[in-house]
Amino acid sequence: MSRVDRNQPLGTPTWIDLAVTDQGGARAFYGTVLGWEFAAAATGTDCLLRGLPVAGLREAAAGGGWTAHLATDDCDATAERVVAAGGEVIEEPHDVADLVRTALVVDPTGARFGLWQGREHPGCRLVNEPGALVRNDLVTAEPAAARAFYRAVFDFTLDGNDDLPDWDFTFLRRPDGHEIGGVLGLPDAPASAWATCFEVADTDATAARALAAGGTSADPVDTPYGRSAVLTDPFGAEFSVITRP
Repeated sequence: MSRVDRNQPLGTPTWIDLAVTDQGGARAFYGTVLGWEFAAAATGTDCLLRGLPVAGLREAAAGGGWTAHLATDDCDATAERVVAAGGEVIEEPHDVADLVRTALVVDPTGARFGLWQGREHPGCRLVNEPGALVRNDLVTAEPAAARAFYRAVFDFTLDGNDDLPDWDFTFLRRPDGHEIGGVLGLPDAPASAWATCFEVADTDATAARALAAGGTSADPVDTPYGRSAVLTDPFGAEFSVITRP
């Protein structure tokens, strides 16, 4: 369990939000599955755990899935680094009240993510506990290009993963050595995307709630890091849940 009260170091996944066409339906689903409550916010709708924001919902003409936002102390400068490394800025840096300066960008493999310069709103206020964000990994058919891009933009170092010898998986680490996620190379990945994973107390029970609430679930599986399942909400947005040992 971790509480976050300030902007995180460069490159740390620090906020997640979901673009939805039906906020009421999304609130009903995620409230049932993850136990969230909800409150109106300048950024859309805050998803609350114990009264603190752990994710966001925002209205969209078409559902866009979960978007991970990576922390920066200088949104404008990091956006420039994105372009210099071969990415694209699709939503220019802008302020949301006094809460945050943010931008939306795309890496050279086509994966969308946000930049988040937290001010009064540092991002997810709770992480690494049931009902909160625990991990983001990039899934792509072009892992070499992704590794080069994120190292150039965020000063990450790269490490292999001895726990998954049959997978093309690379840890991404901040300069202080802290692991922030990874790059998973899948040759048949239909599109590059940052995956979002929430911690839960019981993966099987969470999957059953998702099914009852109108979502879908792959069969839960045991991994070296815990029992996990891939779920899809009723609007087509995919995410994962995990119960850690």
